[in-house]
Amino acid sequence: MQADLNQLLTRVGPGTDCGALLRRYWQPVALLDEFEPRLDPRMADRPLKPVRLLGQDLLLWRDAAGRFSLLDRDCPHRGADLAYARHEGDGVRCPFHGWKFDAAGTCVDTPGEPKGSTLCRHVRQRAYPLLQQSGVLFAWLGPEGAAPPALPRLDCFVAPPSHSFAFKGLWHCNWLQAFEVGIDPAHPSFLHRYLQDEALESAEQDRSGKQFRAASVGEVAGQRWPMTRVMREFCSPEIHIDSVREGVMRLTALREIDDALMHVRITHALFPHTFVIPLSPTLTITQMHVPVDDTHTYWYSFFTSFDTPLDQEAMRQQRLQGVSLPDYLPRMGRHNDWGFDAEQQRTRTFLGMGEDDINRHDQWAVESMGAIQDRTREHLGTTDKAIMANRRVLRQAIDTVRAGGRPPLADETQALTGPDTIDCIAPAADWQVFSRDAMTAKRARAPWLREQAEAAA
Repeated sequence: MQADLNQLLTRVGPGTDCGALLRRYWQPVALLDEFEPRLDPRMADRPLKPVRLLGQDLLLWRDAAGRFSLLDRDCPHRGADLAYARHEGDGVRCPFHGWKFDAAGTCVDTPGEPKGSTLCRHVRQRAYPLLQQSGVLFAWLGPEGAAPPALPRLDCFVAPPSHSFAFKGLWHCNWLQAFEVGIDPAHPSFLHRYLQDEALESAEQDRSGKQFRAASVGEVAGQRWPMTRVMREFCSPEIHIDSVREGVMRLTALREIDDALMHVRITHALFPHTFVIPLSPTLTITQMHVPVDDTHTYWYSFFTSFDTPLDQEAMRQQRLQGVSLPDYLPRMGRHNDWGFDAEQQRTRTFLGMGEDDINRHDQWAVESMGAIQDRTREHLGTTDKAIMANRRVLRQAIDTVRAGGRPPLADETQALTGPDTIDCIAPAADWQVFSRDAMTAKRARAPWLREQAEAAA
């Protein structure tokens, strides 16, 4: 890749072409948990925090009525930092000269001005649209005055709170390399390879935890195989890419077990930075890779259960072992070699960076490339076809926005539903039908999908 193209695809700040594209989409800006005093005691008295999104410094706060507001962070008077504003319940007040702004960004007080001053009428701080969905606050940083689209009806957004859970974490790297690890069907056989398998009973009791430990749907000669064995023993998948609709790629990785059986893993990539993958036979992960700026990315994971309700507190505590509050910073990183253990690499895992959280494996892969990967030095192979396809779509979408057009999935998103995923061991000659039927059966058993269907009937 030429250096100028690499720069085009990775820079996201105000005034950049890729930034203009990404501002056409709702972006997660915070977990609702970040305003929970139990997790961050500061929020009890002052529910306000600075945030950074797409290279912009912003102020996120909740007023006394429970309304959230997202404002530009520099005071429109003389640019002081509103992260240090006084939270007054019905507004925030800049400590520099006392100018006060409400949740809509309206200037409601300029106490240092002469009596009768009408300056407030001419001053406004930009406020950005927000919506709450599935435990996350989404922000829209598109052109001021333009109407943002609706969120798509993805499973993670329509599942009830009892069957969903959201979490996040920071990676010290550019958004594009963070996203590309998730649309690479070949890497689990190496980066996430375990040299031994756990007992399936143990793995399935921890149904919301260790990815690749549970069994695939289906059997081999009457045996249920854990995903760890499949990934380890069959490391060269045949990868198929299908365009389901504009902006949606279905990725199918086929691993031939023998003449009669095929392992099938179906995932989806949703433009611009979301993928949907299976965590277990009854759980999916929808993960978004949200640019903080050019060199930092928050991943947001939405867990969706198609079976029993999720234990959100147990899932939260499990994942807090890998990140620190209140900013969801990774405990492992370049500063401590991501926890690399040479003995573990020899005896337990292919990478040697822990067995409980494969997210750290991905973190090492994308952070070790550098803050912004130098793609002029890479040599892509056959298994990188999804990455190449996505880069083509990204470049075309940037050109479309430059020309004043509509990029993929930026509008009319209500037509987008699902999408479903699966890991299964299927008859080699009939894997398409088997995998489709397995996904249909999973959805048929989901109590919340049945309830929604009955309510709509």
